[in-house]
Amino acid sequence: MVYPDTFEGYQIEDTKKWSEFKKLEFKPKPFEDRDIDIKIDACGVCGSDVHTITGGWGEVPLPICVGHEVIGKAIKVGNKVTTVKVGDRVGVGAQIAACLECKQCKSDNENYCPKQIDTYGAPYPDGTISQGGYASHIRAHEYFTFPIPENISTEMAAPMMCAGLTTFSPLVRAKAGPGKKIAILGIGGLGHFGIIWANALGAETYAISHSPDKKKDALALGAKEFICTNEEKWAEPWAFTFDFILNCADMTHTFNLTEYMSTLAVNGDFHNVGLPDEPLPKMMAQDFAPNGCKISGSHIGSRPEMLQMLKLASEKNLKPMIQTLDISEAGCKEAVEKVKVNDVRYRFTLTGYDKAFPGRQ
Repeated sequence: MVYPDTFEGYQIEDTKKWSEFKKLEFKPKPFEDRDIDIKIDACGVCGSDVHTITGGWGEVPLPICVGHEVIGKAIKVGNKVTTVKVGDRVGVGAQIAACLECKQCKSDNENYCPKQIDTYGAPYPDGTISQGGYASHIRAHEYFTFPIPENISTEMAAPMMCAGLTTFSPLVRAKAGPGKKIAILGIGGLGHFGIIWANALGAETYAISHSPDKKKDALALGAKEFICTNEEKWAEPWAFTFDFILNCADMTHTFNLTEYMSTLAVNGDFHNVGLPDEPLPKMMAQDFAPNGCKISGSHIGSRPEMLQMLKLASEKNLKPMIQTLDISEAGCKEAVEKVKVNDVRYRFTLTGYDKAFPGRQ
């Protein structure tokens, strides 16, 4: 590896061998005036990584280096960078570029820019394919590079970059706070963040899960009550209750959605951030009529929301539940295989980058 022309990362070459990682070199995009090179210290393992390397979300450019919950040190900054200096600890999430000129970008909705570029597996204008954080370095535009507050550890900050923002943004946009009843559906990597944020924002927070063994964690994270969907007629006592359900589950295609939506207050919102490989269940238009409810979704969040989230986490000392693994071919394999079967409480962070990439600049 010869930085800055070449980076090195743990990559997948075949979606049929989706957990067989190999350390390979790759060329980053050309360095530009608002770019930042980051020497990576940690990267969270996201469900998106698994959906990508298995081909569950469709074809992907191979070989691919996934990972979009990146924390590291800035080692080079472009001439026009104003928000980061060399030596700063920074993070990068699931988006690495946008046009920053369209009406979406100019209204703090750059996460919906038609020209947005994902942190891995997406083409830059010059044809370079973006590569993610299971790697020695990452090259990112400053607008998508975020300063990390000193009192948030690297291991804790990593999963905030995607799972944290993906749940924080819709809650803020739904005006979660005092007087609102918010339910978090699916208590996993996304859902446990949903409970943390909803409670910290002041909402009356409820946890909905089919796993009764998650009750203790859900209550510890800030849920007022735990609702188990394995119980017969579980939804009936909760009819017309919730202003907003944040659906973080990855198995929505197996749900009786009308049952879940019956728990919404009038004009309540069933909002999806869990993105399964399979289509949503078939529904009739009249299923939305009894309470005038709606179903919606969102894609990560904006830079202002990321900064607001990190400020809230810092001020209130909010911490996710994580497990760490050393990055290596074996470590990456273990992480993605366990995430695939939900064998993690509740997020993995890959660490040990200096050992994995000795001698890097």
